[in-house]
Amino acid sequence: MRYLFSALLVVLVFAKTGSTQPVEPSTAPGDRWIAEYFRAETQKLTDRTFADIETLEDWTSKRPEYRRQMLEMLGLDPMPPKTPLEPVVTGTLEASGVIVERLHFQSMPGLYVTANLYRPSVQDDKLPAILYVCGHGGERHDGKSLGNKTHYQHHGAWFARNGYVCLTIDTVQLGEIEGIHHGTYREKMWWWNNRGYSSAGVEAFNCIRSLDYLQSRDEVDGDRIGVTGRSGGGAYSWWIAAIDERITAAVPVAGITSLKNHVVDGCVEGHCDCMYMVNTYRWDFPMVAALVAPRPLLITNSDKDRIFPLDGVVDVYAKVQTIYDLYDARDKLGLQISEGPHKDTQELRVAAFRWMNRFLRDDQTLIEMAAEPLFEKRDLKVFEELPEEQRVTTIHESFVPKADSGALDTDSPEAVRALIDRLRQRTFRGWPDSPESLDVQSIVTNAPSSDTRVIEFTSQSPFRLPIYVVQPDQAPNAPLDVVILDQDGWKKWAAGLAVLFPDHVPGAKPDSEVAKALRQMTTDRNTAFLVPRGIGPTRWTDDERTQTHIRRRFMLLGQTLAGMQIYDVIRGLETLRQTPGLEKPMVSIKAEGDAAFWGLYASLFVDGIDQLKLENLPKRNRDAPDLLNVSRFVELEDVVEAATTRLVKE
Repeated sequence: MRYLFSALLVVLVFAKTGSTQPVEPSTAPGDRWIAEYFRAETQKLTDRTFADIETLEDWTSKRPEYRRQMLEMLGLDPMPPKTPLEPVVTGTLEASGVIVERLHFQSMPGLYVTANLYRPSVQDDKLPAILYVCGHGGERHDGKSLGNKTHYQHHGAWFARNGYVCLTIDTVQLGEIEGIHHGTYREKMWWWNNRGYSSAGVEAFNCIRSLDYLQSRDEVDGDRIGVTGRSGGGAYSWWIAAIDERITAAVPVAGITSLKNHVVDGCVEGHCDCMYMVNTYRWDFPMVAALVAPRPLLITNSDKDRIFPLDGVVDVYAKVQTIYDLYDARDKLGLQISEGPHKDTQELRVAAFRWMNRFLRDDQTLIEMAAEPLFEKRDLKVFEELPEEQRVTTIHESFVPKADSGALDTDSPEAVRALIDRLRQRTFRGWPDSPESLDVQSIVTNAPSSDTRVIEFTSQSPFRLPIYVVQPDQAPNAPLDVVILDQDGWKKWAAGLAVLFPDHVPGAKPDSEVAKALRQMTTDRNTAFLVPRGIGPTRWTDDERTQTHIRRRFMLLGQTLAGMQIYDVIRGLETLRQTPGLEKPMVSIKAEGDAAFWGLYASLFVDGIDQLKLENLPKRNRDAPDLLNVSRFVELEDVVEAATTRLVKE
């Protein structure tokens, strides 16, 4: 789709001539720079964690807002309505003093949660309860999923044999009804970031409704509920313990480590989306853990766990200890490290059992019984036939509400201003609060009939970005076209730029025909070719898997790659405004594809734009580059309309 927006209503046809020959990127510098960038950004977030917390009052005054932020980052603000659970027990089994119920309930209409409820065969009084949340342990029989609850049945059986009621729930991805966890990891559903959706959010909500169900049971003492689980279940233990005060004691097993481990050390590449909230507010993970304080919390892990490394686990523990100390509650915080890999070991189980006994039963006797499975896995299956009205497989489409086109009153300057402010706070929060010096350097070159120069500037360290400027000799005060290049644009024009700017276009073979087309574009107009990070000279690896996890790292930093490329465009426009000979002319932005998207958003934050000449702009957020949370409050068509209201009128 082509868009031309101009206060002057001038029609322009985008030039189609250009090279499609491959341009070999200089990947080594780009790979090095992106790694350096991730280290620096991660360190900033690590350093600011609890930096302004010195007293208990400091913490307690901020804690409600932190909890609200946590809910928002899980897609739970506003909280979905609590509709009737509609619980159904489809059968029971009994063995070794344990009754297990096969049951399902609906956390919202059609969002089925399949579960097994373990309880003692003989019970006189209300008992403490455990919510056991499962990791990625899939089980199948005759081609059908039994649910990961069957993989972890030995935990529920142990709790029931030792005086608890234990509800073990399936996850969305590995339950009897198999939904999607790997939206960005594997399925290329980058629009999840646009929606502010993570599969972590629906798992957290299922946990909330599981507590509702436990408290509805006559067998359960609703004031004594613990949560535990390992790996993915460890992460879900963190979510529910952080956001729901009904959790009395928590033992997340192998479910947390530092942001450094995930982003810098690469652990993100071993984790699916359910392990992460959408990190809008740019947290390091000790902040999640601190929301559990001062309730009893045992952090457990193995010392050879490759996806939850020991140094990061200890870092989380040490930082959250400062919050427990403010409450004078050090005795309610523990760290248990056992020998072994990322595995459900007996040592980890015993630590969890003892912690729950201590804080839910006031019992510190030795653990004498091992946790062993009591039932055939296929006998624990809840459904014979899956319900047709289920929403588990499509819940990612509707869990977080989205804005519709036309919801923004683009005729209202106040509404447009409010949109820009909202974008800055909830979508572009990862932009620097205090931009560093541009450190502009201009290198003059000579080409026939043109005054050419390369302008280099620092958008955000370590990225030094180029702007290729062509100023016709016969039109020194001509208007300025800023041509933003994405990677396709770079491939199209780099060979021509290599003719006009020799020795300044890495990886491109000069092509005089492409250069001729460039000269035709710049005959009577000043033209600046702006190249954001990750494009052309700063291109990093083209390996698809690595590209995926680079984009996921950005999300963990409360950013997206597209969001930071928009920032680069803004900084590039600021650089041009400071460049002699270019500071006064009217500016038009000219771009295609992804670059058109960057230019559109940049125009909301830069004054003095008189035209937007955009081609192949996506029609909706879902098809556009990902920006955090944007679909929650505005659709792309309204962004286009808002941008037109800001164009300079003659």
